[in-house]
Amino acid sequence: MRTVRVITGLWRWRRNPLRRATDLAEVWVALAALVLMVCVAPVVGVLVGTAADDALRRSARDQRAARHQVTATVVRELDRSPLDVDPETAVAGDLRSRVLAEWAAPDGSRRHGPVLAGVDTPHPGDRFRIWTDEHGRTAARPLDAATAATHAVLAGTGAALATAALAEGARRLVVWRMVRRRYARLDQAWDRVGPDWGRTGTGS
Repeated sequence: MRTVRVITGLWRWRRNPLRRATDLAEVWVALAALVLMVCVAPVVGVLVGTAADDALRRSARDQRAARHQVTATVVRELDRSPLDVDPETAVAGDLRSRVLAEWAAPDGSRRHGPVLAGVDTPHPGDRFRIWTDEHGRTAARPLDAATAATHAVLAGTGAALATAALAEGARRLVVWRMVRRRYARLDQAWDRVGPDWGRTGTGS
């Protein structure tokens, strides 16, 4: 890791008489960035992951409470919509048939409409399971615990990586500004000394 190399390299010659104040400042900046990446970034990841997990679990509970799995009956098969998944590029689980089906809403009323059926070759009268909301409209499958946990882990990992990247980016920015300021001071010193360079002892 570049930050660790910077700390070790500069710390070794911290007592060197040629050491500049900006060199020591660069060590402390790199050390602060390392602490942020090693200590703070994991904590941020855990906090974000925990918050995301709680939110997703609540959402999953709400979805399970508001959605119902009912049995639908195929009325007839429909032509595949251009927006449906391309059967040549989809995996086997995505190959669903688009059918006109009817089902009973939670309140007992009858509903019908186009749905995707998990049936390879649907025929009128075939039955399959679908998810609906409390009004009988088709809905997506409720979020399950495994998917919620996976999303929470991804959120936490992303937050930790973003924090580490932000710390490293801040370190690079600070060092870049130090280097620019160092070069500006060298240019100013050269402007003062340059015109007399090499003239010492010439009597001019």
